[in-house]
Amino acid sequence: MTTYPWLTTLWLLPVVGAVVVLALPATRRVLARSVALTFSVAVLVLAVVLATRFDPGGEQYQFVESHEWIPAFGAGYTLGLDGIALVLVLLTTALMPLLILAGWHDDRAAGSGKRVAHTYMALILLVEAMVLVSFLALDILLFYVFFEAMLIPMYFLIGGFGPRTADVQLRQQRSRAAVKFLLYNLFGGLIMLAAVIGLYVVTARDGLGADGAGTFDFRAVVAAANSGELGAGPAVLNALFLGFMFAFAVKAPLWPLHTWLPDAAVAATPSSAVLMMAVVDKVGTFGMLRYCLMLFPDASGTYAPLVITLAVIGIVYGALLAIGQTDLMRLIAYTSISHFGFIILGIFAMTSQAQSGAALYMINHGISTAALFLIAGFLVSRRGTRIIAEYGGVQKVAPVLAGTFLIAGLATLSLPGLAPFVSEFLVLIGTFSRYQLAAIIATSALVLAAVYVLWLYQRMMTGPVRKGNENLYDLVPRELAVVVPLIAALLFLGLYPKPVLDFIDPAVSQTLTTIGRHDPAPTVPAPEAGAANLQEGGHK
Repeated sequence: MTTYPWLTTLWLLPVVGAVVVLALPATRRVLARSVALTFSVAVLVLAVVLATRFDPGGEQYQFVESHEWIPAFGAGYTLGLDGIALVLVLLTTALMPLLILAGWHDDRAAGSGKRVAHTYMALILLVEAMVLVSFLALDILLFYVFFEAMLIPMYFLIGGFGPRTADVQLRQQRSRAAVKFLLYNLFGGLIMLAAVIGLYVVTARDGLGADGAGTFDFRAVVAAANSGELGAGPAVLNALFLGFMFAFAVKAPLWPLHTWLPDAAVAATPSSAVLMMAVVDKVGTFGMLRYCLMLFPDASGTYAPLVITLAVIGIVYGALLAIGQTDLMRLIAYTSISHFGFIILGIFAMTSQAQSGAALYMINHGISTAALFLIAGFLVSRRGTRIIAEYGGVQKVAPVLAGTFLIAGLATLSLPGLAPFVSEFLVLIGTFSRYQLAAIIATSALVLAAVYVLWLYQRMMTGPVRKGNENLYDLVPRELAVVVPLIAALLFLGLYPKPVLDFIDPAVSQTLTTIGRHDPAPTVPAPEAGAANLQEGGHK
C-alpha cells in the first residue's frame, strides 16, 4: 500500500485538464490547446517520477491503492503498477504532448464551431485517462468499465474530427468508419462482459469473496487459478478464456478481426489515428498478457497454437496488403496489423525472450508508428491527397521531411540500430525455441517489410519533382518538436534498450512463474557434454 494516491493522481490529472479546457471561454482556442498541452506534460512528469521510484526487483505490483467500490459484488477500486504496465504508462504519457502538438490545428477539420478546439482537446485527454486506468487496474470489473468507456471519446475523435474535406461522400465514409470501429469493439466488449460475469459466478461458487460472494480482485483470482482453487472444469475455463481473448483480439487487432482498423485510421486525423493504433490498441495486447495468461493459464496453453497461427497469418497478411496499397495512410495501417501479429506471437510463445520482446515491441511499435504516421500526415496536409502516385521528388523540395520519413520507415522494417529491431529479434528467437515453423514463416515478413517501405520511399520521395509538389515546404518548428523526440527515441532504444528491459524482464519472469511456464531446455548439448561424448566415442 502507498500513503499518497500516486496512481489516482496520474489518471485524474488528464480528466481535470479536460474539465478545465471545456470551462474556458469559447473564443479562447489557443488557450484551450495550450492548457491541454500543459496538463499532458504534467502527466508525463508524474509518470517519470513514478518510474524513478519504481523498484524492478521489488514487489510485483507497486504503488497499490485499494478502496471499497461495490462491496456487495466484491468489486474494489484497486490500482497497481508492474513493470509492463509502467512502460506502457510511460509510452502513453510521452506520446500525448506530441500528439497534441501534431494535431494543433486538427480541430479545424470539424468546422467553425466555437467550441470545436475545446472539445477535441478534451476528448484526447479523456482517452488518455481511460487508457491509464486500464493499465493500472487490479480489479477485473474496474478494468472492464474503462476498457469499454474509452470507445466513446475515441468514436467522436474518429467520426467528428477527420481530415478536412468538402466531399460529402468522404464525410459519410468517416461516419461509417467511426460506427464500424464502435460496433466491432462494443461487440467484443459484450462477449467479454459475459466472461467477466461468468468468472464472478465461478469465484462466488468457490467462496473466494467475502461473506460467500464472488470477487473481482485480480490478484485473488490469479492466485486461485494458479493454485487449482478455481473449481470450474476445463470446459468452463476455456469458454471464459475465449470471452476475454475475443475482446482483446478485436481491440489489438488480430486477424481476422482487424477489418475496422484501416478504415478508422484513414478516417481519423493523423493524431487521432496514432492515439488509436499506438496507445488504445495496446490495451488489447496488454490484456492478453495480463488477463488471458494469468487468469487462465491452462486455457492459454490449450489455445496457444491457434492464436499463434492467427498471429502468423496476420503478420504475412498485413505485410502483403501493405505492398498493394495506393493510399499512404491505409498502407501504414496495414503495417500495424502485421506488427500486432508479432506482439501477439511473442505473448503466446510463452518464453521469457518472446514475451520480453512482445512487451518491448508494444513500446517500439508505438514510437515508430507515431513517427511514420505523423510525418505522413504532415505531408498529406501540405499536398491535400493520400494517393501515393501523386507524390514524387519530395526529397528535393522538403529534404528534412523526407529524411525523417526514411528513418521512420526503416524503423518500421526493423532495421538493425533502430528500436523495433531489438523487439522483433527477441520475439523471433524466443518463438523459435518452442514454435520453429511459426518463427520461420514470420521471418518472411522482414523481406516483405523491406519491399513496402523502400518501394514507398522510392515512389514518393525520389525522382523528379512531380507536378503539384513544387511548393511543398519542409517541416516547421512545431512539427520538428514532434518528430525529433520520436526519431531520438528510435535511435536510443535501438542502440540501448536496457533501461526499458530492466522494467520488463522481472515482470515477464513473474508472469511466467505465476502461470507455471518455463523456457524450453536447450536442444544442443553443452560444450563439456559434447566433448565428453566425443572422447568416449573415440575410446570405443
